[in-house]
Amino acid sequence: MSNPGDADTREITSVSDLAAYLESGCKPAQDFTIGTEHEAFGFRHADTTPPAYEGADGIGALLQAVQVRDGWAPILDNGNIIGLKGKGGASLSLEPGGQFELSGATLTDLHATKAELDAHIARLHDITPGLGLGFAPLGYHPTASRAAMPWMPKGRYKIMRAYMPKVGMRGLDMMLRTCTVQVNLDFASEADMVAKMRVASALQPLATALFANSPFSEGKPNGLLSNRAFVWTDTDNARSGIPAVIFQDGFGFEAYANWLLDVPMYFVYRDGVYHDVAGASFRDFMAGRLAALPGERATIGDFADHSTTAFPDVRLKKYIETRGADSGHPAMILAQSALWAGIFYDPAALAAAQALVRPLSHQQILALRAAVPATGINTPFGQGTLRDLAKEVVAIAAEGLKARARLNAAGEDEQQYLVPLQEIAAGGPAQAEHWLARYHGAWNGDVTKIFAEAAF
Repeated sequence: MSNPGDADTREITSVSDLAAYLESGCKPAQDFTIGTEHEAFGFRHADTTPPAYEGADGIGALLQAVQVRDGWAPILDNGNIIGLKGKGGASLSLEPGGQFELSGATLTDLHATKAELDAHIARLHDITPGLGLGFAPLGYHPTASRAAMPWMPKGRYKIMRAYMPKVGMRGLDMMLRTCTVQVNLDFASEADMVAKMRVASALQPLATALFANSPFSEGKPNGLLSNRAFVWTDTDNARSGIPAVIFQDGFGFEAYANWLLDVPMYFVYRDGVYHDVAGASFRDFMAGRLAALPGERATIGDFADHSTTAFPDVRLKKYIETRGADSGHPAMILAQSALWAGIFYDPAALAAAQALVRPLSHQQILALRAAVPATGINTPFGQGTLRDLAKEVVAIAAEGLKARARLNAAGEDEQQYLVPLQEIAAGGPAQAEHWLARYHGAWNGDVTKIFAEAAF
């Protein structure tokens, strides 16, 4: 989730202003970049419990230590340091339960993404031993109950905490006990955006299956491979899932803006204060009819904030966010970025992916989304399973990365980052299946062993 502070104070006069705001993200293909965001659960080495914000071994202390080490600028919320801004647009932030997130800079190739991830891990290795902490990138907290999770001191989270139980059964679990990997990618035009949104939305169930990494809850197997994805099926369906509008005739910037306007609001941010307007209409806000802030009218900055409170599996801002994957092993974090960059950033690869998913109806995609939390890559699909689709999709991505021909110092292109997905497509276990085998084997049923083995 975002940190506060979009300063665009232009007043909204019509929906076309919002479409223009989204369209302003268009850029030439030669300027396309890759941004990767990934989250991890903190744990105390002494007992594997999640750290609070406060205290000498707390998340706040970690942020302060990073600030001293790297000189990143603090992001404050009511006097509390809740994030850091680094160079090139990178930032560190906190999810509600203290999940630690790197929102990476916009980078030109996957080799730079790997270098950024390596530097992040090195940062944690340097600082966390002195705090007695570790960080494990997993899709769902494997041991802690909801009540055992801490709450971070961010104003928007207080509003969401009160609102979530009114609109779904698992919203608080989403906030406190899930971690994801998100890839941010660019588009050149409205038509390019539409093609990428449709391909990415159709393939999100496959991504969930490939990156499934949350088979445990409260110390035991939960019967699922991606409990994180299951949680999202009953969080707040008015703002999440795979919206039908993406596949409707005439979809474009204005159609997406209109969908966003019908997503209930959470807050209005003014002068450092989050005003609780949960459930209110953004259309009323545009018209100055919010009961909590009478006469106050929405700005483009408010719309940008509001766009961060919609949680579809693929989200449109001034770029596209693919959001359907569990957090996981560093090689899998890189594989997520490689998958979408390979498909999105080569015209032939994007066309091949479009042809592959074109026969799928919205209802078929939703059915796959509902099935994959339990059956993952083995979910029935066509005459086979999603593993068959994975072979085709990963091959398309590999061809796209080959065509990009972005080489590292050793002369290697970006295809190398797809190897973990190629292994799963060829019959290897997903991360969740690997952990289940460890649970039933070497761990002798002790889920806490996952922290040491999964940690950065």
